[in-house]
Amino acid sequence: MKTNTDPTTISADEYDPNLLLTTVQLNYTGSPEFQGENWETEWGNIGGFIQHTASTNTSYYPGDKYLKNGGTAYYFDQAYTTQVQPVVELYQLTLNKTAYQNLHQIARIMKAMVFERITDLYGDVPYSQAGLGYYERIYTPVYDEQEAIYEDLLKEVSEATDSLDDDADLPSGDIFYAVDPSTQIEKWKKFGYTLQLRMAMRLTKVDPATAQEYVEKVDGKTMESNDDNAIVQHEDGSDLTINRDSWEIHGQDSADLKLCSTYIDYLKDNDDPRLSVIAWIFATEDSDPASQQGLPPGYRYGGTVDSLNITKRADYPSLGMQGYSRLSEIILDPNAPNLILTYAESEFLLADAKKRWGIGDETAEQHYNNGVKAAITQLSAYGDDGVISDADAQTYLTNHPYKDADGLEQINTQFWASTIMNEYEAWCNWRRTGYPALTPTDYPGNATSGTIPRRLTYPSDQKVSNDDNYEEAVARLSGGDKMTSRMWWDVE
Repeated sequence: MKTNTDPTTISADEYDPNLLLTTVQLNYTGSPEFQGENWETEWGNIGGFIQHTASTNTSYYPGDKYLKNGGTAYYFDQAYTTQVQPVVELYQLTLNKTAYQNLHQIARIMKAMVFERITDLYGDVPYSQAGLGYYERIYTPVYDEQEAIYEDLLKEVSEATDSLDDDADLPSGDIFYAVDPSTQIEKWKKFGYTLQLRMAMRLTKVDPATAQEYVEKVDGKTMESNDDNAIVQHEDGSDLTINRDSWEIHGQDSADLKLCSTYIDYLKDNDDPRLSVIAWIFATEDSDPASQQGLPPGYRYGGTVDSLNITKRADYPSLGMQGYSRLSEIILDPNAPNLILTYAESEFLLADAKKRWGIGDETAEQHYNNGVKAAITQLSAYGDDGVISDADAQTYLTNHPYKDADGLEQINTQFWASTIMNEYEAWCNWRRTGYPALTPTDYPGNATSGTIPRRLTYPSDQKVSNDDNYEEAVARLSGGDKMTSRMWWDVE
């Protein structure tokens, strides 16, 4: 027996890194901490920015009013702890190990996706030195510039996807695609090419040449149907496996979070078959599309200023606040899935690229049609109550045909409609394209002079724990660390 060795410890050589892949994939849907970033950041703020949701509660859900609050920084803190740390560990433990050849490439792809979201929310962030405290004793990582981050993200995903080998290992910790080992690596390749597409299209305004280069590389290799969707299927019974959105929204005062009138009116005005799946009136358990009424953004309950008091509106429901639509129990079931990256998103992005640059053999209309039908039928991932028939999807498409003159607006408005429950991505694509055309609110005391926020602000504790690097990053922001400052890819 070895002396001075803890017999209960496990060395890196003994540890199965597949477990870390599971951790990263689960935590990408939200940290296993109650009152985490799903509540504070995604639903407390971003859902309101993008007018998917609205609330009269300015403490819990201030997003539709653009009020400065701690929730805008919360994602930063949680992501580095619950996503970056394990994905960097996964990368390190599989590096140069033949037994984990594919697992390492998947680690590279997952690592890039984790950092893509962080930089998309904040701009310049710790990247090249992040998560290396144990390996390189780096405790105050530099904030890399977003341009350099995106250059490396595209390189990493491109190289990793091309390096996936059908004859190598099949990662057992994969909860996206391991359900069918015979197609696991094939689906990861499509995932990798689709993620490259999304990253490339983020550069539409700032670097269209690079965007086009990568779109051309992946054309014909991206997801081909909803069967390729990357999905995390949750299970109730544990803080680790429950659907984080359900856990957070139900765990707080879920009655305060309503679906926004902008979103509900769009679905109602277009006879969208998704409405009865996504929305309901909780008090009456009514999912009839005709009954749905969204909450207008920018209001509070009561007060002395009638123009801000929701109860003074002529269309205030007879049921009061309970008469406004909420996310349905289909969508907020504790076992409900998270759709991580989808065929519908891919097709809308390809339609956008075709419209802008003429890339690919299919027309923008073909990609748009594919995207609309996939976005409607993908709700079957929520179980039998989420199923919308192919015929109903086709009827909707027939009634809303692609019109080339309005192509970019149509494509990206459909993207917005389809990304309910992925508020991060809906907001990113809105900032990239400007669609749909949203009317901002101008609530008293807002932090943006009545404009929809362009970024989230850094945590205030970075001024203490990583001050020099934080100050350098802030100095590069035009306007400083504010929600109105634009990041590199979000040029005017």
